[in-house]
Amino acid sequence: MADIDKDQERNEQASPRRREEAREKGQVAQSREAVSAAILLSCTILFYFFSGGMVERLMDLTRWILRECGTTAVTLNNIHSLLWGWSWKLLLVMGPVLVTVVAAGVLANYLQIGFVFSTQALAPKFDKINPLKGFQRLFTLRSLVELLKSVLKMTVVAAVVWHTLKGEFRNMTPLMEEPVWGILVYTGRVSFKILITTCWILIVLAILDYIYQRWEHEKGLRMSKQEVKDEYKQTEGNPTVKARIRRIQRDAARKRMMAAVPRADVVITNPTHLAVAIRYEPEKMYAPTVVAKGAGFVAERIREIARSHGVPVVENKPVAQLLYKTVDVDRAIPEDLYRAVAEILAYVYGLKERAI
Repeated sequence: MADIDKDQERNEQASPRRREEAREKGQVAQSREAVSAAILLSCTILFYFFSGGMVERLMDLTRWILRECGTTAVTLNNIHSLLWGWSWKLLLVMGPVLVTVVAAGVLANYLQIGFVFSTQALAPKFDKINPLKGFQRLFTLRSLVELLKSVLKMTVVAAVVWHTLKGEFRNMTPLMEEPVWGILVYTGRVSFKILITTCWILIVLAILDYIYQRWEHEKGLRMSKQEVKDEYKQTEGNPTVKARIRRIQRDAARKRMMAAVPRADVVITNPTHLAVAIRYEPEKMYAPTVVAKGAGFVAERIREIARSHGVPVVENKPVAQLLYKTVDVDRAIPEDLYRAVAEILAYVYGLKERAI
C-alpha cells in the first residue's frame, strides 16, 4: 500500500535534470519490438533484391564442400584448410545479412534514443540474481506486458503462416513434377509473401509498443512534490542559505562602500533621507563617479563618516534624488547631470581654497 500511495503522489512532470540523470543511467524509452521489426524488414528487402545471388553462392559453397571432402585426404592440415576455406566462403555469403542486421539494429536504436553510452547500465546488479526479487519481477506489469507481446507475436506469425499456406495448398500439388530449382523458387516466393505480411504487422505492433514504452518511461520519471522541492534545493540552493549568502554579500558591499566615503570629494543629501558620495579625479576618471549611496540609516551613516573625515556635505534635494535613483555605485554620472554636479564640485573646491 505504501508503494501504491507513493506512486499516486508522483504526479509532477519530470524535470530536465531528472531526465538527464535517467539518460546517464541508461534509462530511456526504447522499444525492442521496433528494433526487431526494423531488422526483419531490412533482411526481407535484402532477400528480395539479392536472394538469387546468395542462393547461387550458397550452392557453389555446397558443391565446393562436397568436392573437397571427396577428394582431399583426411589429415590435420587438410581439415584445418577446409574449415578455414569453408568459414571464409560462408562469411562471403552471410556477410551482407550480418551487416544488414547490425546496421538496422543500430539505426533503429539511434532513431529512438539517439547516442547513449552509460557505464552504469553495464555495471553488475546483484539484486538481479536475487531469487526473491526475480520471483517478484515475474508478476509486475512490465512482465505481463512482455508476456502478452510474445504471445501476440507468436499468434500473429502463426496466423500469417497458416493463412498464406492455406491459400497456396492448391499450388503445392503440381510441385511434385517441378525440378528442384522450381521448388526453391516457389518456396522463396511464398516465404517472401509471409515475410512481407509479417513485417507490416510487426511494424504496427512496434509503433504501439514504442508509444507504450514512452508512456511507461514518462510515468517512471514522474516526481512527487517533495522530490521537486528537494531537487530545487540541490540545484538552486536552500532558500534560507541563499538569503544568508545575499545578506553577507550586501554587508560586504556596504563595508566597501563605506570605506570609500572618506576619499569622496563631496556628499550630496536631500537633506536627511538620502546621501550620495561623489569622487572625481580628472587624471583617472572621464566623469565624476558615485562611490557610495544610501537611504535612511545608511544615508545617516554616510553623513557621519563624511563629517568625521572632513568631507563636505552639500544639501541639494533634486540632484541627490536623481543620483540615488539613476546611478549605481562605482558608476559615472550621466551627461544630463554634469552641469549640476560640476557646480556642486566647484562650490566645494572653492570652500577648500578659501579654507587654505
